[in-house]
Amino acid sequence: MDDSPHDTVPDGPFVRFQGTVRNARGAFPGIFVLVNGLAGEGKLTAEQERFRRLTNDWYDAAYPNPAHVDPSVYDRELHPTAVAWFKGSARHLIGRVDGYLRILTAHGIDWERLTSADPGRVIYEDAVQVVVVPPHAAADAATRPNG
Repeated sequence: MDDSPHDTVPDGPFVRFQGTVRNARGAFPGIFVLVNGLAGEGKLTAEQERFRRLTNDWYDAAYPNPAHVDPSVYDRELHPTAVAWFKGSARHLIGRVDGYLRILTAHGIDWERLTSADPGRVIYEDAVQVVVVPPHAAADAATRPNG
């Protein structure tokens, strides 16, 4: 886990913040999914929930939701390991993740900050983000039973 949640300035073309444990589909869930999961389980403090609601609303207004633009992007049959990455140029979006990182740290959920020039096969792109199928996904699917 990164010990400095305030070090969110991008140093690569693409930036992602995610948990360090794979979910049931084999993907590493992003920080928004993790914090929203804590909220759904009723684990956030009143202050953390206030932050989550206000900041989620800000993000919803600030950039497109890929699933609203193309519902197939996160289709669990087509792209079970699809994940979103910020473009490094989306500093206004990246700069607001600190609060999510603090919430995860407070709840003992390990996270990591990744940068990459080539995070995977792009299945969606807009001005501030890409959604990709990570390069390992095809190999992982081939080695799973029924894969």
